[in-house]
Amino acid sequence: MYFFLGNLSCLEICYSSTILPRLLASLLTGDRAVSVPGCIVQLYLFGSLAGTECCLLSVMCYDRYLAICKPLHYAALMNGRLCLQLEAGLWIGGFLFVSIFVFLMSQLTFCGPSEIDHFFCDFRPIIKLSCTDTHMVEITSFMSSSLFTLPPFLLTLASYVCIISSILRIPSTTGRKKAFSTCSSHLIVVTIFYGTLIMVYLVSDVYVVPTANTPKALHRTFSVFYIVLTPLINPVICCLRNKEVQESLRKGTRKVVAFRKQLA
Repeated sequence: MYFFLGNLSCLEICYSSTILPRLLASLLTGDRAVSVPGCIVQLYLFGSLAGTECCLLSVMCYDRYLAICKPLHYAALMNGRLCLQLEAGLWIGGFLFVSIFVFLMSQLTFCGPSEIDHFFCDFRPIIKLSCTDTHMVEITSFMSSSLFTLPPFLLTLASYVCIISSILRIPSTTGRKKAFSTCSSHLIVVTIFYGTLIMVYLVSDVYVVPTANTPKALHRTFSVFYIVLTPLINPVICCLRNKEVQESLRKGTRKVVAFRKQLA
C-alpha cells in the first residue's frame, strides 16, 4: 500500500508540474506565448501521466481487493517483485502508447488562429487550430484514451463490487469497519479523480461526446479540479486517515510547541 501511495505521490507531482509552472509564469509575467513543439511536449507528458494514473488507481484497487478478499494469500500474491513489475509496466506503457498519437499530432500543419482557447495544451483546443485532415489523429486519440480509462475503470468497479460484498459478509460490525477503513481513502480518491475526469471529457466536449453548446468556461473550471485540486487533496485524504501519519503529526506539533516555548 505504501509503495503504491509513494508512486501516486510522485506521479501527481510530475502530473501537476507539466502544467502549473508554465501557467504561473504566464500569470506573473503576462507572456502567454508557447511554441508548437513545447505545446506538443506538454500534451505528451500530460496525456502519458494521466493515463498512467488511471492504471495506477486500478492497480491500487486490485491491491486492496487482495488484502480484503484474499488476506491469507496477500503476501504471496502481491510481493515486492510483482509491485515493481506493475509499476514499471504502467509508467513505460503510458509513455509509449501515448507517443503514437502525439507523433501524429506533430505531423499536423497549423495555419489558423494562433491562440489556444485553454490555459494549457489540451487535445481538443490544439486540434481545432489545424488546417489539415485530423481524422486519423482523432481516432488514435480516442483509442488511446479509451484504452487507458475504460479497462482500468471497469477493473476498479469490479474490484469494489467484490470488496463490498466481502465486507458485508463479515459478521462483526468492528470487522466491517476495519476492513472498509483500509480502502475508504482509495475509494474517495478514485471517486474524485474519475468524477472530475468524466465531467471534463464526457460532459465538457473533449474526447467522447462533443457538444458545441457546452460552456468553455465550465470546461476550464473542471480542468482546474483534476489538475490542481485533486493532486492537492489526495495526500490529505490518504495520509490523515493513517494512524502512523496522525501520530507523526502529533509528535511534530508537540516539538514545534516545545521549541516555541523555549524561544519565549
